[in-house]
Amino acid sequence: MQADQFVRKYPVRRQARIWCAVGVFTASLGMSMAANADMSTSTAGPFTYVCGGVAADEQAEMRSEARNYDMGLLFTQGGRGEYLSDVNVKLMRNGKEVAQFTSTGPRCLIKGPRASYQVVATYEGMSKRTTVAPGDKNVQLRW
Repeated sequence: MQADQFVRKYPVRRQARIWCAVGVFTASLGMSMAANADMSTSTAGPFTYVCGGVAADEQAEMRSEARNYDMGLLFTQGGRGEYLSDVNVKLMRNGKEVAQFTSTGPRCLIKGPRASYQVVATYEGMSKRTTVAPGDKNVQLRW
């Protein structure tokens, strides 16, 4: 259909609704693709990790992926536990840094050499510390 035929066939209000629907579809497609891009597996030192888990589909994907990872971290803030991302994570072993990465979502699943690690997680200049070991898949750090 040519542009002038479209304009004659559909009243202005209907055209606006059509273009609005096209815009919403395009935006949601873009957000979905961006969410999937953030769920990619990365490496830091001897560790493989994946971060994500904000949207319901990401949460479901993280739950299904959890069986393939040894350890997991969850980053939240405030009394209601709002999810955080962009948390700088350092994994330490015997006082030495063995890996460092920045989370792209509130939950990070980690796979690496089987040992216990000290975690130093920093968000907006404030650091939290905990320990994580194989089998610990839901260690929460709250700011």
